[in-house]
Amino acid sequence: MRTTTENGELALLLEVSGTPKPGNVDRHREYDDLRFEHFVTGAVCAREGLQLAADGTAVGEAFRRAVAGMSQQSGGNTQFGALLVVTPLVRAAVADELTPAGTRTILEETTVEDAAKFYEAFEYVDVAVDDPPDGMEPLDVRRGADAVPTLRAQEITLEDLMERSADRDGVAAELVNGYPRTFEAAAAMLDGTGPVTDRAARAYLDLLADEVDTFVVTKHDRETAEKVRQRAQAVRDGEEDVDTFADDLVERGINPGTTADIVAGALFVALERGLEV
Repeated sequence: MRTTTENGELALLLEVSGTPKPGNVDRHREYDDLRFEHFVTGAVCAREGLQLAADGTAVGEAFRRAVAGMSQQSGGNTQFGALLVVTPLVRAAVADELTPAGTRTILEETTVEDAAKFYEAFEYVDVAVDDPPDGMEPLDVRRGADAVPTLRAQEITLEDLMERSADRDGVAAELVNGYPRTFEAAAAMLDGTGPVTDRAARAYLDLLADEVDTFVVTKHDRETAEKVRQRAQAVRDGEEDVDTFADDLVERGINPGTTADIVAGALFVALERGLEV
């Protein structure tokens, strides 16, 4: 029987193995500088941090260690967002609280030190984020550890950070709102048929069709993200070919990373609830 940590690692591996996954790296599509092997390595090397979460280490430190491990490959940022989704889920699972309410409790119990470790995680890889609002430059996450004194002085917790970002970041919104899209996608995987990687790919397309991907908004703009959502809807409705869509997004460098992060979380939840592999 797999442990919770093993399910966390497996969720990351299965996520990148699903195909087609329009715009993101999968078994059949890669970018010149970001390849399938980088994601596999990142998933395996993040295991130590996931194990810390399962053992009771604070969520922020477990996440930092997971990101530090993930960074031990030459592709750069492969799973920063996915680890932010999965690490609190691992903690909830070992506490037998893998529910929307349980995940909210995990976030509510985070501290200023959890927020500090979250900032320190930005030291390991480059993460695409929006510029901070005017006056908030000292708390720019891209400053990494340099921003921690300001963070501590203002007594900002990890929950505070996620709440501040939830209106523009899909991963933060999941944590703040009790993982609604994650749990819905997990239920669809459990109810589905066929190989798990095919179920993950279907969940990815459904999520992409239902909501604008906030990572695409950050890297490009909202208009581009809305067009991607509309095309995903057209694929789901049988009006566009999924492989054509996938190839086009890769060619244009449009990668809906937030959607992939949520799929990783959904896979973890489904595995914990008995999804057979």
